Amino acid sequence: MPVRNRLAEMQKEITEWRRDLHENPEILFDTHRTSAIVAEKLQGFGCDEVVTGIGRTGVVGVIKGKGGSGRVIGLRADMDALPIHEETGLEYASKTDGAMHACGHDGHTAMLLGAAKYLSETRNFDGTVVVIFQPAEEGGGGGKEMCDDGMMERFGVQEVYGMHNWPGKPVGSFAIRSGAFFAATDQFEIVIEGKGGHAAKPQEVVDTLVVTSHIILALQSVVSRNVDPVKQAVLSVTSAESSSKAFNVIPQTATLKGTVRTMAPEVRDLVEERITAISKSTAEAFGATVEIMYKRSYPVMVNHETETGYAIEAAKKVSGDCEEAPLVMGGEDFAFMLEERPGAYILVGNGDTAPVHHPKYNFNDDAIPAGASWWAELVEMRMPAAS
Repeated sequence: MPVRNRLAEMQKEITEWRRDLHENPEILFDTHRTSAIVAEKLQGFGCDEVVTGIGRTGVVGVIKGKGGSGRVIGLRADMDALPIHEETGLEYASKTDGAMHACGHDGHTAMLLGAAKYLSETRNFDGTVVVIFQPAEEGGGGGKEMCDDGMMERFGVQEVYGMHNWPGKPVGSFAIRSGAFFAATDQFEIVIEGKGGHAAKPQEVVDTLVVTSHIILALQSVVSRNVDPVKQAVLSVTSAESSSKAFNVIPQTATLKGTVRTMAPEVRDLVEERITAISKSTAEAFGATVEIMYKRSYPVMVNHETETGYAIEAAKKVSGDCEEAPLVMGGEDFAFMLEERPGAYILVGNGDTAPVHHPKYNFNDDAIPAGASWWAELVEMRMPAAS
């Protein structure tokens, strides 16, 4: 296919961009170097408009095609890295200690830049492409901030599409599903207040660690005994700390932290209610008190049915096939953009690599031709130029 071959020829150039980004990772909204590089390249490609500072450090480029159909499609890539110490040993490994592109956002950004260059050169579509480079996907809600800045209205976006690499799936292959795809992600913190004292006199204290242990065990019943078995939910306690580090002191306070993942609003409400009720009643039974902080983060990411069909069609033209993806209990803040506009989110295979968020993960540059070509194919297919 012409579009696929054209972008395959760009693989070396896109790989060089990607490896530079990998070597210089930036976390959350502090993507100042990355954002500047993206903006500079978009301007060099000849984009009709390049705007910075959307959603704090987000960048948007506008590419106008042939004709005046008035159609506008948004393409989004994330730019931020993770606070992880890299252990890949690569010659282009992170030069910033404690920061690493461990989720492949360097690859996503580079692939979308490649597509932007191709689309700017060819303009073989009737409408407008809005390329969106987003900071702070990894827990910062950068997608929401860009939407809250009025991005969709300002650039007239009518549909929006996103992509993520997927370790364990053959390089350059695609997978997607319609409807709920990635889970809603919530966080909780439970502070248990007891009565501290000497470990040799347990009768004089209210043991916060005993209370903590019972709360942890009781919370495991929420998914197994409260949530409908045919619906999805994950409740994980990921941290337990006390106010004492001594072997002979029963601590006054202890703190639990954890995460909740759900695929339906009613299940999300149920789990939050049960965490509160179980924690309070368990603490009360032992004579302790609790303070509960529950924070709702990313909503369920829902692919729109019609736009998922378009994404599948483009994927098949690029790679010949597109599988149905499983439900993913991880979160994805592209959900905010899909709440604002119809669209879809697709997975592209990264091959047999370490999983994302692992210190030995690396984006597979062999996935670049397929990923970049999917962006371009989607545009030319949805907004065909008049013959």
